[in-house]
Amino acid sequence: MIVVITGPTGVGKSDLSLALAKYFNAEIINADSMQVYKGMDIATAKVNEDEQRMVKHHLLDIRNYNEDYSIYDYQKDGRAIIDNNPNKNYIVVGGSGLYIKALLYDYQFNEETNSESFDNYSNEELYKLAIKKDPNMDIHMNNRKRLIRFLNKTTTNDSKSPLLYPNTIFIGLTMDRDKLYERVAARVYKMVDMGLIEEALKFYQLDHNVKSLKTVIGYKELFPYFDGLITKEEALSNIIKSTRHYVKRQYTFFNHQFDLKWFDVTKPNYINDVIDYIEKNK
Repeated sequence: MIVVITGPTGVGKSDLSLALAKYFNAEIINADSMQVYKGMDIATAKVNEDEQRMVKHHLLDIRNYNEDYSIYDYQKDGRAIIDNNPNKNYIVVGGSGLYIKALLYDYQFNEETNSESFDNYSNEELYKLAIKKDPNMDIHMNNRKRLIRFLNKTTTNDSKSPLLYPNTIFIGLTMDRDKLYERVAARVYKMVDMGLIEEALKFYQLDHNVKSLKTVIGYKELFPYFDGLITKEEALSNIIKSTRHYVKRQYTFFNHQFDLKWFDVTKPNYINDVIDYIEKNK
């Protein structure tokens, strides 16, 4: 059995995944594109070491910040875990919708790519094209080279691609949008208390031009602060804005690509409701 736990950032996916993993004797497969990198802990809201010891986690902390790890790499590694142990229960948890789709659906990556240069397009126009291709895309607008590579890459990006693992149950976590935005803002300041600025500064001092660092919400907004271009308060405000925009893109992707059973995390005993739903549908 495979249970997918997804939803917007900050909604509480990790807490539910740990509860379900214990209840169903399952292992967790990370589906957050940035949590594959070592050291990116606070900004990505990664589960802590104690929680990782309680439940076995896969595809977490498997690459250094300056190593490439593509969605195709994730697809291969994730399917190998599932296919090599087909009798195990897995909880796939994360907000990177395209990673979940690539892992569980017949989503094929072709080696052949287009070679359009997009010379006549501005960065903003490239960004809009990329968002149209994949609303969950998280490439920075100023990363022109990566945007062009993304637009030239051909895939079977089809919402009707067949599901490869029929025994999969899709759970979406949600809450009132205004309340979620309030939670997002509060979480940013909590992350600061936990050491977000120090974590971002460490990577900034290593090499803030590495592409993985340019896409992490919480780092890319703080780098201009380290450059002396904006104040700390402006940087934190930008993190909140970036997160809110990402939440909107996540909802768009989830609603178009997955048939989710949504659960409101603010309702009493919602975890028990999720467990009951899985028991009835497994």
